[in-house]
Amino acid sequence: MKEEIKLSANDINLFFGNKQILKNVSIEFQKNQVTSLIGPSGCGKSTLLRSFNRMHDLVNDVKIEGIFKLDDINLYDKACSVTEIRKRIGMVFQKPNPLPKSIYDNMAYALNIHKFPKNEIPDMIESALRESFLWDEVKDELKKPATKLSGGQQQRLCIARTVVLRPEVILMDEPCSALDPISTRKIEDLIVKLKEDYTIIIVTHNMQQAQRISDKVAFMYLGELIEFDSCDTIFNHPKMELTQNYIGGHFG
Repeated sequence: MKEEIKLSANDINLFFGNKQILKNVSIEFQKNQVTSLIGPSGCGKSTLLRSFNRMHDLVNDVKIEGIFKLDDINLYDKACSVTEIRKRIGMVFQKPNPLPKSIYDNMAYALNIHKFPKNEIPDMIESALRESFLWDEVKDELKKPATKLSGGQQQRLCIARTVVLRPEVILMDEPCSALDPISTRKIEDLIVKLKEDYTIIIVTHNMQQAQRISDKVAFMYLGELIEFDSCDTIFNHPKMELTQNYIGGHFG
């Protein structure tokens, strides 16, 4: 069966002022797969990730050349609603960022903004919390401040807050870097489960994590996409010497 391309970047060059961050990057992400972006700090992984839901719109002096697409939609077309893009392409950040509200109000916030029917919101919240493996832990404490949750629970809440809008793509920028090993494993199990319904792109510095959860892996270096292939190929049979050296821990 032919893989369906959900998200793509074609010949991307991105500049912050006079500094070029991304250089001629072209990549396609398949539907219902987990793709990990790996590479040393400063190589452009997070910059590429954030480009897909227009996070750089808020940055002064940014220039982007090339085409980003969701299905056949040019994400930087002037006719595109940024609000609608961010509804279809959700984002989970490195550090959990719950709102200073109750667990319930954190979940309801975006639903209210997007004017979902009030009578449907409780069921949507329960469904997203169940999907994020959090419902059983918080169902009797939905009025509790979200900031009182543990770090791992806060991150799962942020994932639930993303999936409650039913996006098509979830972008994750090092979602486990601030978590302990047990919480990290819960998030990894969640990611593998979520790919049944979503296309997931994750930035990670953890090579073991990338091997555990990824269908595809993209290795970036100094703003360029060096190699993009199946997880098995990248970690066991990389074609490029630079990839082999990075995977082998010779630099990072």
